[in-house]
Amino acid sequence: MTSSTFPTISISTERLVLRPLDEDDVPALAAMMNDEQVGAWTDVPQPFTEAGARTWITEYAPAERAAGRGLDLAVTEFLTQRLVGIVQLGKTDWHVRATELSYIIAPWARGEGYASEAALATARWLFGDQKFERVELRTAADNTASQQVAQKIGCISEGVLRNACIAHVRAEDGTWTDVRTDFIVWSLLPEDLEGAADHLADADGFTTFTDWS
Repeated sequence: MTSSTFPTISISTERLVLRPLDEDDVPALAAMMNDEQVGAWTDVPQPFTEAGARTWITEYAPAERAAGRGLDLAVTEFLTQRLVGIVQLGKTDWHVRATELSYIIAPWARGEGYASEAALATARWLFGDQKFERVELRTAADNTASQQVAQKIGCISEGVLRNACIAHVRAEDGTWTDVRTDFIVWSLLPEDLEGAADHLADADGFTTFTDWS
């Protein structure tokens, strides 16, 4: 019988540790999500409260894992242990061995190449340890930073889902307005990882947390 839930794991890279979210992450997670870029490119509620962060960590993330839908990992710096981002797996199909990967990098950690490093490490773990055959990413049409991350780790652009994404624009009075745009669909297969590490550079971005509500 094949597994249909992700294990509780920790993934280490040269600079990062990816681990399960913990209640100690609540303040940093809330601060990270209360960011202009996160508000623009994801469906994370704005403003994002510590209560919302606690619900995510204690209820939403465990439920997603238990149901076999996905996995949420805190991205932390190896040296400082501070939270620098989130990697999320979702819409997992255990029969096809495919999952959708998304990421958010904290405003205080952008420009370090952490998104690429975390996404690549997660993909390697999926293909190696979990025997997955496909990782999918979706990036908003105007989110060039996130598209750069997809390219850096070796993803192949497969096409455009027209009108499938809702981004957000903040008005001068602070209110957010929905703006409909396209999704670019990217895929990563095990054979695409050959040489991907050689192309990593400073690109951080966001892919949309479509399941978050």
